[in-house]
Amino acid sequence: MKRLLFLILLTVGLNASAQEVKDGQTLQEIVVQGAKVIQRVDGQTIYPSRQQLESSTNGYSLLSKLTLPHLRVDPVMHTITALSNTGSVQVRINDIAASKDDLLALDMKAVKHIDYIDNPGVRYGKGEAYVVNIIVKRPVSGYDIGADLTNTLTTVNGDETAYGKFNLGKSELGVTYGLNYRNYKGTRREERATYEMETGENEVVWRKQTDGQDKNLNHNLQLTYNLSDSNYVFQSRLSASRDIRPHHVWSSFAGSSDYDELSSSQTSSPVLDLYFHRNFNRNQSLTANAVGTYIHTDSHSEHNEGGDYAYNVAGKTYSLWTEAIYENRLKPFTLSMGTQYEQRYTNNVYSGDAGATNAMRSSNIYLFGQLKGHLGKLGYMGGLGMSTRYYRQAEKSNRFWLFRPKLTFSYPMAKNLKMKYDFEISQHVSQIALVSDVAIKQNAMETLVGNPDIRPNRVTSHDLRLTYSIPRVMTELQGYWRLNANCNMEKYTRQEGHFYQTQTNADNECSFFFIQSYNRWEAIPEHLSVTLYGGIYRFFNFTDDYRHTCTAFNGGANLEAYIGKWTLTAYADNGWNFMEGEHRGHQAPAWYLMVSYQMKNITLSLYTQHPFCASPLRHKTEVLNRYIHKEVSQHSRDLGNMLTLNLTWHLSSGRKYRDIQRTMNHRDTETGIL
Repeated sequence: MKRLLFLILLTVGLNASAQEVKDGQTLQEIVVQGAKVIQRVDGQTIYPSRQQLESSTNGYSLLSKLTLPHLRVDPVMHTITALSNTGSVQVRINDIAASKDDLLALDMKAVKHIDYIDNPGVRYGKGEAYVVNIIVKRPVSGYDIGADLTNTLTTVNGDETAYGKFNLGKSELGVTYGLNYRNYKGTRREERATYEMETGENEVVWRKQTDGQDKNLNHNLQLTYNLSDSNYVFQSRLSASRDIRPHHVWSSFAGSSDYDELSSSQTSSPVLDLYFHRNFNRNQSLTANAVGTYIHTDSHSEHNEGGDYAYNVAGKTYSLWTEAIYENRLKPFTLSMGTQYEQRYTNNVYSGDAGATNAMRSSNIYLFGQLKGHLGKLGYMGGLGMSTRYYRQAEKSNRFWLFRPKLTFSYPMAKNLKMKYDFEISQHVSQIALVSDVAIKQNAMETLVGNPDIRPNRVTSHDLRLTYSIPRVMTELQGYWRLNANCNMEKYTRQEGHFYQTQTNADNECSFFFIQSYNRWEAIPEHLSVTLYGGIYRFFNFTDDYRHTCTAFNGGANLEAYIGKWTLTAYADNGWNFMEGEHRGHQAPAWYLMVSYQMKNITLSLYTQHPFCASPLRHKTEVLNRYIHKEVSQHSRDLGNMLTLNLTWHLSSGRKYRDIQRTMNHRDTETGIL
């Protein structure tokens, strides 16, 4: 049925592309469903339509209606996923990283526009492929209170948020509390692994989950105080989170042998965030931000395949992150320059069968400068980032110098046709957990080993896009190529019938390219829109030990209809197929239907995810090592025919708005636990 739904949406999208539409405004400004889209050298500025704002209950709901290229926004599970292998997605409110609670408490009446940055400049740091920046007006009076309650009717899954914001003159006081919980019992994992022993014989191991439970409970509380005037903004935020995975997270397996897995964890993390922005005149501004984070983690894991194996981890992480940015909006161009500094100390003590003390210190200083402007019709953005990273663990210490040049050019080739090219050289730095000197036994045959000698690797990317836009149709053709030289790739070794997985970056090369098309058609302006995207991806993974390639198709479609107070949505994609190192993966496809009805202060929404499927795939992985061939798949009964009800209540009074309010939420979440 999911294929039928996808084919229906695909057919509608193809028919849409073939329709004749009247010529309209130039490429620089186009009208889409009553919304204005302005093309920029680094992305788009989107002004949502009245229908989109009035029918949206929170930030996730609004972003899902915009159907941003290369992103999957799940308004039920409150997630935003980058459907590519080019990096992560960062969501901001007024240019400061936003949390889930910020998006759930977003005031739709205050939204001005959305900046969708699909090739972020050097100021956004490493690993960011997409930035969604929601620009909102600053309230100066009144109050805004509300609740966003999401509960699944077919399984135990809930996400509840209550918030309040109170304004008086230059000051705003805000409080938000969030409760997230789940209890999944229908997840089943199957695994078939073939191990080649030193003797040349193959040992086949079957692992099939017969029972299990996955529970999680999370509390979030944040207090904010904002003080702002026409030329300055000061904001402070104190937040705390408590994430609990009880001792009843367990799985039972049958196959070549019967065994159990058991795990639990508790994580607490207070965060203090201070932010200051000052406009000196019409053109110059200075921004400063400082964030202090503490993370305390206690976790326990055990399994008894091939014998009892259990360990505990007591982890502590302290980090300080600071940033200062100067911007001068000159007539021919905009000059931005700044610096970031980060200091982190991680101390994870492993006891039991994985006994080890893993103390790591790291620091990073990042300097960057960027120019953005126009030379006639040619738009350009050029920047250079330079950083030095220091890392020390036990007797090992390293210092790395990293450089990040970036160039972007855009040019209108015709009235409605625009070309954009982006070139970047950056560095990939592995997660802290991967560079630890800890070894964790995965099962009776395999052990995961950290590698303190991993070094950052160079990443070179080329991105070419052709965009054709008229008032009711936008289509984009993108060609992308990325080369990772001496990159961090997995390596398996065997010793006395046991297999060890680690990472190394000696003489390795990982690259991929794709050609993808994105199309959006306003079939009935302000009432019906159709989006269709898809592309062919090719992956190359070469080392001294193996040469793996993979070709995949990734695509999806979205249908959005507005009928009075009703909003109807249908979405489907085939997941994300990829190959990295010796893993060929297939992330789960998604398809869902949504109907929403809006009353005065209350909006009711009903979502059905994975309809007509009793146990949809969550993910599938294949390991193609010369010593190990393994196929792993996981299905979830809880996600099949999933029916979720969302109730949003919102009440405001005396609200008046002025210029822009800055909201912050930069925080550290990396515990360094392997």
